[in-house]
Amino acid sequence: MLGVIRATVVLVCLYAFVAPAKAQQRVDPRNMYERVLAIVPLTGSGTVEDPIRPMYAPSPRTTNPTSRAGIIAYTYVLSDDGKLALVELVARDRAAFGPILADTTVKVFVKGVNQLTDAIAAFKLLKKDFDINSFGARVQ
Repeated sequence: MLGVIRATVVLVCLYAFVAPAKAQQRVDPRNMYERVLAIVPLTGSGTVEDPIRPMYAPSPRTTNPTSRAGIIAYTYVLSDDGKLALVELVARDRAAFGPILADTTVKVFVKGVNQLTDAIAAFKLLKKDFDINSFGARVQ
């Protein structure tokens, strides 16, 4: 009888530790990796080798799809006047953002450092109907 009681107590204690671990949710993919929001001009000549894209965004022709170095993903929308890109850049480490963070001609917001509300306000000045909930790069 004492063995059954001990076994029951052990099982209850184990369940107390296992249940919370099982219930933990995955991280939202929009919050994985290092990310910056930026307002940048467009670059590229519009050819297949050099498509028009936001400045600092890698060209699909020059990136290695299996590499996780540098900027690994980005998404953008054009400003209302079509001259600027409101972009989110994603990298595995913040060192990949060195050139954009050093550029004083562009406005950059580092996620986790700058206030998201400041970035949204700056984006809405350039894109009236900007919605942060439908914006963001997802990395596979």
